[in-house]
Amino acid sequence: MTAFLSIEDLTVSFGTSAGRVKGLNNVSLSLEEGEVYCVVGESGSGKSTLALSVMGLLPQNAEVADGRIMYKDIDLLRAGPEQMRDLRGREIALVFQDAQSALNPIECIGPQLEEVILEHSDISLRNANKMAQDMLFAMGLPDPKRVMGQYPFALSGGMCQRIMMAMALVLRPKLLIADEPTSGLDVTLQAEILQRIRELVKEQNASVLLITHDMGVVAAMAKKVGVIYAGNVVEDAAVVPLFRRSQHPYTYSLLQALPRMDDPEKRIEPLPGSPPDMINLPMECPFLPRCFKAQSECRSNVKPRLVETENNHFVACYNPVIPEVND
Repeated sequence: MTAFLSIEDLTVSFGTSAGRVKGLNNVSLSLEEGEVYCVVGESGSGKSTLALSVMGLLPQNAEVADGRIMYKDIDLLRAGPEQMRDLRGREIALVFQDAQSALNPIECIGPQLEEVILEHSDISLRNANKMAQDMLFAMGLPDPKRVMGQYPFALSGGMCQRIMMAMALVLRPKLLIADEPTSGLDVTLQAEILQRIRELVKEQNASVLLITHDMGVVAAMAKKVGVIYAGNVVEDAAVVPLFRRSQHPYTYSLLQALPRMDDPEKRIEPLPGSPPDMINLPMECPFLPRCFKAQSECRSNVKPRLVETENNHFVACYNPVIPEVND
């Protein structure tokens, strides 16, 4: 079956005064229709760069050196500006990480939300206004008419996040990219945002690329998971095998650093060291200096590529963690 969204060998770098930052390095992943795919990794690992690449919103200092991003039968990296403008909002929507910064600070909420509707549909301003109010109400804002007349700086972070979700979902897109949509929110609002995403998947058979660093969100939402480290996908698997039998030392270390409710006596093991300098990435595996499974092969060879170790379980490691049979 052809993937709904397929990213193949995507390589993105950024020119800076200090040197060229290697944001993504031969990243490959695929997303099926009606599926939630979670991308997890530390801050600065390239998760947001991946989202901006799909949307065609990379900054001017970015360079896509290689790769393809196929949405249905469209190569998004080679699509023209008008074609991308038509796809954004109507078929592909993005929820930005910082909602208050993503909204226009000198324009009221109403015109910003109405613009999304008017750009992609042939309806009147009055009907667009009603659609916007109905969507804000559906997002849990009790007085949408008042909210439509306010500026972003007059609203709380949680309200701005709901508005960003309303903008993304108002046209019922087929692909939603959510860049840490629950970051910095209280747990009640986090649960509400995640429930809205579940409803979109269930009602519209939409696909979701969910970017997060919260493994709890991954466990609750994902069907498949891609783990990114220093701009490289190091493990790709279905969510249950990943949590039960993680095989890349980085993924294993992430899970060992989490507290467990079913094992309160378990010692939490922090991951030592720091991520590598993205300007001077080594030719070897980028996790090598922090890896407890490193061996001579890891030090003498270039970084490994993803290989299938189990059914639909891919790992980029010369000496993966041997999974325990605990089913």
